[in-house]
Amino acid sequence: MRKASDSYRACVARSTAAEGRRERLLKAADTVQMAGQALREAAADRSLHDLDAKDFTVPEIAGDTFVDWVYGNGMQTVEGRAIRDELMAAAPNERCPLCRQGTVRQLDHFMPKSLFPALCVDPLNLVPVCERCNLIKGNKRPDSAENTVLHPYLDRISHESWLDARTIHDFGTVQLRFFVSPPASWGATLITRAKNHFMHFELGKRYAIEANRVISDITYGVDRQRKRGGASMVRDYLQEQAETRLAVDINSCEGVTYRTLAADDLYCFGPSTRESPSSVVPK
Repeated sequence: MRKASDSYRACVARSTAAEGRRERLLKAADTVQMAGQALREAAADRSLHDLDAKDFTVPEIAGDTFVDWVYGNGMQTVEGRAIRDELMAAAPNERCPLCRQGTVRQLDHFMPKSLFPALCVDPLNLVPVCERCNLIKGNKRPDSAENTVLHPYLDRISHESWLDARTIHDFGTVQLRFFVSPPASWGATLITRAKNHFMHFELGKRYAIEANRVISDITYGVDRQRKRGGASMVRDYLQEQAETRLAVDINSCEGVTYRTLAADDLYCFGPSTRESPSSVVPK
């Protein structure tokens, strides 16, 4: 990841000299560098919520003007687009790191640029996200450690299994409800943050919709396997599908869906009547 100072210099390199803009922006370089350092120190201390917005303004340049000059104009230059392309490409498979479902389309300012203009082109503050998550997050800043949204660059939890689901049977249908199942290594604050993140971005509902698609797609094949080899064949198939997906992503929504269904005897044996197909109702 680029340094904050490198990103800033790239975005102001082609600034116009009219009205002294270039000179004023170059003069602000030290302020931007100090702001980037303060961001990194707070990130290391898990105290982003304690940052004071007044410490991230630029002397003699209004916040919205600074953002327009540096982010709005700077990211449109050749150098700025190169930075943007690097950041957008950081998301594996173009998946939004906030929801793990949507396709990245925008850059979100983790600490809102309207409140923290000096961080407007800091790579650590720019996260590739899908349009929906960007809209949900909005311009809100964290007001406590527990309410701080998980940061994909800082809160690296993808190597630990934390996503789980359970089945709920109702009149021949099976519903999947997803939830955070924190590993023993997590502290109380991280657990609360993960659960708040999960609720804030409505991940339970989004994952249930994805699970609904999976079950709909496999219903015909699962029914055929029940006829051929009963519940054991169905379970073997589901477990194999789960292992394949979870080997790539230990918190794969699809992988958790297959794993949960494989562990459910009622689903593996099938509905009591052939007229009641299994499905998932998003909650």
